[in-house]
Amino acid sequence: MNPIEEYWSAFLATQPADSPYHQKIYVAEGFGDGAALADELGGLIAGGIKTGTCSSLWEWQAEGNPIPEVGLVTIVLDGKGQPICIIETTEVTVHNEVDADFARAEGEGDLSLAYWQKAHKTFFSRTLPKIGKEFSEHMPLVCERFKLIYK
Repeated sequence: MNPIEEYWSAFLATQPADSPYHQKIYVAEGFGDGAALADELGGLIAGGIKTGTCSSLWEWQAEGNPIPEVGLVTIVLDGKGQPICIIETTEVTVHNEVDADFARAEGEGDLSLAYWQKAHKTFFSRTLPKIGKEFSEHMPLVCERFKLIYK
């Protein structure tokens, strides 16, 4: 077994035999676009500080992947690809605006909407050109909320 499968098995061992998690399929991924950001964001998630994340709908479309759904289970990986915790998606919305409550759920910086806007403008300005898009304050966003279920 690889480290991700071992982590999943360790999680399942904490669950009752009739737990729905025994039937779930999971994904394993780091957050952000590099090792340092995966470490930072993964630490915030494992610490229970970060309970939301936002991505560009354009990126999901460019990759040909469906957007996440409620109930999605994710093994969060650090910058070296090692598992650090498991989360479950509890809400998914698509819109072009983030409010202060969601900015706080992202758990980054000083938790303010202004910080969120600045950090995400920087992030999307760096990542969107890879798919031929440019940052826009009115771009479609996939906003997920999740809960920490294992660490």
